[in-house]
Amino acid sequence: MAFQAGGQRPAPRPVPASPDAQAYLQDYTALLEAVAFPSLVVDHRWDVVLTNGAFRTLFRGAGPHPTAMPGDNFLRFVLFHPDASDVLGEHESSWCLPMLAHFAATLERYGHDHGLQAVRREIAQDPIMEAAYRQGLPHWMRAVGAEAVEHDGAVRPLHHPDPRWGATECRVVVETPRALEELGYSRLTLVLREPRRTPPRPPRPRRGTARLRVVPASE
Repeated sequence: MAFQAGGQRPAPRPVPASPDAQAYLQDYTALLEAVAFPSLVVDHRWDVVLTNGAFRTLFRGAGPHPTAMPGDNFLRFVLFHPDASDVLGEHESSWCLPMLAHFAATLERYGHDHGLQAVRREIAQDPIMEAAYRQGLPHWMRAVGAEAVEHDGAVRPLHHPDPRWGATECRVVVETPRALEELGYSRLTLVLREPRRTPPRPPRPRRGTARLRVVPASE
């Protein structure tokens, strides 16, 4: 469910006017870079304010897109970037539908927000996405419950470009200190889980004892 929706590139995000807020974000950037797992700070539109190196590594394979780069707006990336499913496992059920549910709830709260309205128009321009939003999403939310809107604690599949991780899962952890919340920001960290390893193959029998398994041993 990744769509080549039209639309204009999101407007540049305003920089906090307060010198204290700017200094805080500078220090918070240093903190974010020290985190080993992919982490990002977003506003209520999912415009990306900060990312760390682990986040940039995770999405380094995403090709160019005019409005949906992962470091610009994460909501748009999940919904509209054609490469999103290369990284986000079970893209429709595990990422698109939860993001659409969160978007619908945010749109109810910030109904006049121009950025959110632009995303809503882009959804409406694609018949498949519009059907998912109007019909599939309510059905899915009835099936999974109201917690579908909540990202914190969710476990979702990923395809990490680093072969040490490969096909794995992450737990989404939302942590928002008071200073970030006052700026209207939230922080999400994708805590990577150890990939599931296939059980080791049984050792080969010693030379001279090998036989076809379908042939019974002599009595």
